[in-house]
Amino acid sequence: MNLGKYKNLIFYVTTIAVFSTLMYYFIIEGQTLEVKENIVANTSSGSTWENFLESFKTNLHHPLALLLAQIVTIIMTARLFGWICMKIKQPTVIGEMIAGIVLGPSLVGMYFPEFSAFLFPKESLGNLQFLSQIGLILFMYIVGMELDLSVLRKKAHDAVVISHASIIIPFALGIGLSYFVYQEFAPDGIQFTSFALFIAISMSITAFPVLARIVQERNLQKTKLGTIVITCAAADDITAWCILAAVIAIVKAGSFASSIYVIIMAIAYVFLMIKIVRPFLKRVGDLQAGKNTISKPMVAIFFLTLILSAYATEVIGIHALFGAFMAGAIMPENAKFRTLFIDKVEDVALVLLLPLFFVFTGLRTQIGLLNDSHLWMTAGFIILTAVLGKFAGSALTARFVGISWKESLTIGALMNTRGLMELIVLNIGYDLGVLSPQIFAMLVIMALFTTFMTGPALDFINFLFKSKKNPDEKIHENDSKYRVLLSFDKPESGSTLLKLAHNFTHKMNGNKSITAMNIAPVDEMHAYDINEYEDSQFQNVIETSQELNLEVTTLFKASTDIESDLTSITNKGHYDLLLIMLGKSMYEGSLLGRLLGFTTKIINPEKLLNTVKGKGNIFNNSPFDDFTLQILDKTNIPVGVLVEKDFNAADKVFVPIFNLSDFYLLEYAKRLINNNNSQIIILDAAGQIRNNIEVKELIRSIEQVAPNHITLYNEKKIEKEFLNAQDLMLISSKSWKNLIDTKSLWLSDIPSTLIISNP
Repeated sequence: MNLGKYKNLIFYVTTIAVFSTLMYYFIIEGQTLEVKENIVANTSSGSTWENFLESFKTNLHHPLALLLAQIVTIIMTARLFGWICMKIKQPTVIGEMIAGIVLGPSLVGMYFPEFSAFLFPKESLGNLQFLSQIGLILFMYIVGMELDLSVLRKKAHDAVVISHASIIIPFALGIGLSYFVYQEFAPDGIQFTSFALFIAISMSITAFPVLARIVQERNLQKTKLGTIVITCAAADDITAWCILAAVIAIVKAGSFASSIYVIIMAIAYVFLMIKIVRPFLKRVGDLQAGKNTISKPMVAIFFLTLILSAYATEVIGIHALFGAFMAGAIMPENAKFRTLFIDKVEDVALVLLLPLFFVFTGLRTQIGLLNDSHLWMTAGFIILTAVLGKFAGSALTARFVGISWKESLTIGALMNTRGLMELIVLNIGYDLGVLSPQIFAMLVIMALFTTFMTGPALDFINFLFKSKKNPDEKIHENDSKYRVLLSFDKPESGSTLLKLAHNFTHKMNGNKSITAMNIAPVDEMHAYDINEYEDSQFQNVIETSQELNLEVTTLFKASTDIESDLTSITNKGHYDLLLIMLGKSMYEGSLLGRLLGFTTKIINPEKLLNTVKGKGNIFNNSPFDDFTLQILDKTNIPVGVLVEKDFNAADKVFVPIFNLSDFYLLEYAKRLINNNNSQIIILDAAGQIRNNIEVKELIRSIEQVAPNHITLYNEKKIEKEFLNAQDLMLISSKSWKNLIDTKSLWLSDIPSTLIISNP
């Protein structure tokens, strides 16, 4: 017997047996010591099951277990409502704000009081508040970093008038509004000045992060309008937060005279941050130049800066959030560095912690307090004042400085976006006792309304000023060019698809049009580096177009719903062919992936919804990933899906014809012959070509124009060497599915493959 073969097993069994025996010995001997210690056995009158249930209930109410249950519920609800808002073309922050109100006393608390009392007991709200405050501190840090101060310095003279008018006008209207609502809605013991200042600042705030996302989504970032509105919002943010810091100091001190020392300390703090801390951080950031990662010591330095800055402003008396905002604003201006650092902070802050703030706000918002028409009329009056001050004030000022009516109204609509920044201000006022529950609920409704109206307002403005006929559309309709649109997500994919498009159109000269499109998730970009991001995405495409001496139109769009935007642009653009790369689902082929609708976006609620409605099949064994399926289903032009295997040129092309419905592939083969001198081999897999006169005539007509460029192949068996010798295979989507379903031996040896759908 070979003991060496079993030595590991023998050692394992021996070790377990020896040390288990040793533990048992010490436990038995240890129990004899209990006599001297007067140990009383823990006995219970209940059954074992009852004891377990009692222990389980205790564990459910443990503060940590309760906090974890709250976080899970909050994140899932926020994601759901965020997705719904995204589908109706609203910022996801609207959905997260609504999720907070839904989970609060206004809905769940009203209709499911027992569940609400279990999940959000009063004694647990302190933990939730502190975690949400940490999320806010990290969020304000990101907001500060997303401000492009270099653009602000260059463009401030163009936008400063609009920006400051968009603060002073609503601020004054807010003071006036306070005069009418103070006696009825101000908490007892709160001075008019304190109440009025908080109402005024709530009228004046603009949500810079939401505004920046909307500008990106609507492709305004490269326009003069986009630059002006981003600059206005940035200047507005900085000014508003400085005013808020002064307001907090005045409210805490009780009067302006009493707050003078706090304001002096705040000015000294700002001076210290700009003149001493910022140059130090710049030198630290310079050490990071050219690197793709940030070392842990550097991360520690920047986080310490954030925490110390937030701590300093909290101690001074102007709130920790101002310190977090200031720490972000003075970070090194290197775009690559800021992107790397934001990526470290953003996921935890925005996905995990920030939704806690929305729900904490929702738990405070008691819409049920507005229980008569008078209160709702007051809420409507507050909304009207907010819109007049911000929307009308910004728009009229922009028109006064010489901007067109359309752009002025667009600036007004964008500046009227309040979003999360408004909720932060309102919660500060609530914590200070300046805002009563009723006025707090009204102002939360105002924040929701003014943010929600931004998208529809922009659409309505575009409708009002829309020309009778879009000149670009007219040109597209009247010309006879062959128009190819290629859509890519990675730079190298764009280059590959461009080479393929070139093979189809090379000799068409002025009768072709090629557009390279990149639609990027809006949450992967930041306002300060969007141009750099776009340049990096199109760099390979531009270089390849220069190598091929090919004129290419580039189209870039930031999107919250890539599938919808891609299909919309494709269907409205009068294109003849769309080229995309085959994607891969994260859980493709797994039962979990089929059941939950997982894709590269982690989870696809639309697929779940279609499955529930009976429109989709959970166990659908499609050869395409979910994203590609959506494109194929929703586009009304031919789509070419490239399975890429080191594709470089289409000199040798293999076209298998499995049934009569595949004959449309010959038109694409003909294009490759005419434009690329490709050698085409047609496989008559089903033996239907030699019996079809129409198809034989088509092949003969191609041979007459380009002799020796098309060959009919009748072999039943396809050798590996034959497939390896080809550059490209053209195949119909139906035949591709059959290859996948039958697990064809071809699949391991096929060349790059273009799967062409025929709508």
